[in-house]
Amino acid sequence: AAWCFARRKGFGWIADLEGDTAETARLARRAAELGNDDALPLAWAAFALALVCGQLEEAIGLVDRALRLNSNLAIGWASSGWLRVWRGEPDVAIEHLARAMRLSPLGPMMGEAQSAAAHAHFFAGRYDEAVRWAGKTALENPRVPGGVRILAASHAFAGHPDEAHAAIRRLRQIDPSRRISNLADVLGPYRRPEDLAKYAEGLRKAGLPED
Repeated sequence: AAWCFARRKGFGWIADLEGDTAETARLARRAAELGNDDALPLAWAAFALALVCGQLEEAIGLVDRALRLNSNLAIGWASSGWLRVWRGEPDVAIEHLARAMRLSPLGPMMGEAQSAAAHAHFFAGRYDEAVRWAGKTALENPRVPGGVRILAASHAFAGHPDEAHAAIRRLRQIDPSRRISNLADVLGPYRRPEDLAKYAEGLRKAGLPED
């Protein structure tokens, strides 16, 4: 249930931010309590607690415990990769995401892992590599806004204006209400203000409206 709230956040479907945040925190912490010796619920709970509630350090503690319990849990490494992206550790994130993809190349979190890898390379300044990973996730999951957003921003910084504008046109078809002004509503808890600013600037360059 906590994971479902996380998906709602990622797609921009949360209508009651305060209520959904409180309910996600309750569900995620309850899942972690009941599954304290089970890596899978710990990994799901960590992702939801970070994305929806912004409790990044608490979430990292949960996912680290999950990976101590089961170091072969691909979902755990994928979740950990996202958490490291948000904490401003792109190279650590890439290591964790590569491990997730090696462990389960066809698993249910691989689209998320590819998207996270695109974000990590973007924030590390490797824009062509970010485009490569973003292209994979946008191709395999064309209705998921996050992959299309990072594809647009990466193309913009890589100096590909036509491709960036095309990605924004696709984004506005699947997420028509998205603007620079409400971008934070669907993003994770980025700890470095410069990361949020860079993401917004990439989308601004690609043609996402301000308001």
